[in-house]
Amino acid sequence: MRGWRLAAVRSVALALATQWVSQWAGGAASQATIAADYPASREGDVVLRDFKFKTGETLPELRIHYHAFGQPKRDSHGVVRNAVLIVHGTGGSGSSLIRPEFAGELFGPGQPLDVTRYFVVLPDALGHGKSSKPSDGLHARFPRYGYNDMVESEYRLLTEGLGVKHARLIMGTSMGCMHSWLWGEQHADFMDALMPLACLPTQVSGRNRVWRRLISDAIRNDPAWQGGEYATQPPSLRTALEMTWLAGSNPALRQQEAPTRAQADSVIDAYVSKNLPHDDANDVLYQVEASFDYDPGPGLERIRAPLYAVNSADDLINPPELGILEREIKRVPRGKAVVIPYSDQTRGHGSHTIAVLWKQYLEELLRESGPG
Repeated sequence: MRGWRLAAVRSVALALATQWVSQWAGGAASQATIAADYPASREGDVVLRDFKFKTGETLPELRIHYHAFGQPKRDSHGVVRNAVLIVHGTGGSGSSLIRPEFAGELFGPGQPLDVTRYFVVLPDALGHGKSSKPSDGLHARFPRYGYNDMVESEYRLLTEGLGVKHARLIMGTSMGCMHSWLWGEQHADFMDALMPLACLPTQVSGRNRVWRRLISDAIRNDPAWQGGEYATQPPSLRTALEMTWLAGSNPALRQQEAPTRAQADSVIDAYVSKNLPHDDANDVLYQVEASFDYDPGPGLERIRAPLYAVNSADDLINPPELGILEREIKRVPRGKAVVIPYSDQTRGHGSHTIAVLWKQYLEELLRESGPG
């Protein structure tokens, strides 16, 4: 089947419960805030033994932390049929998606991913959150991981750790979006459907590559980084946070937040002050450099599951004027692309977490890809 053409969608005229907060910062809503909407998650860790990275490096034990909602339901052959894996963006964690504008729109009764029906797994990706990462102690001696290693750890989390051999849906935001494309190529028969949100199915290049390079260069060229063996966080971590604030939303919203020079200084200072105590320069460095091996382009024809790729018109990292998504989606046998037009409800790259903007396409994808 040939891929569908790029679909334009109407502006969304629904009020948001809260304003988007940067994915990088986490911004997780507490379980107490939304407990009335759906059952609380349970947390766990899966330890992957003798994990071998693509570089040839190994870790005797790789810990992957996760949040899970709902219960796995097995068919007559013992195969789980209701599992949903959702992977967060760069610098985030599974808990960063437990927030009103994401989980609150998807996981409740009668919502698209109602957790009384689905077994929803939100991992902390390799190098993030409570999963194994450089700041645990190895610092810059931690194995150099890429997106292919991250996808492998997610696969082993499901199959070895949680006994899931089949997924109803693989879905991801930003970094998790890119993982979704790799999942579709590397494990083509594993899932019923794929939904990548806010990325492109091509090598990280152009502006997307450069903002990552700016962060990497700032940290690696900072004398206070000391090759990763610093005692206190190097000043370059501040630069990294400032760059993520700049890239994460659209110009109109940023201007609204910071309409004068003094207010712009105040906003960015407040953002850095809030997040600086919770980040680590080595972790950030590894996170932004991990995309070095992301290149789904050569294998797009191998994706067999129905796939809906959703981007937004005001995404500074993946701007639609590049035409990449429109061109490449034609190579995906059952692929559809949606670009959400700019509106006062979109949040640039961060629109990936505002589920009210795109959840009707998730519903459509679930209907198309089968019952359940």
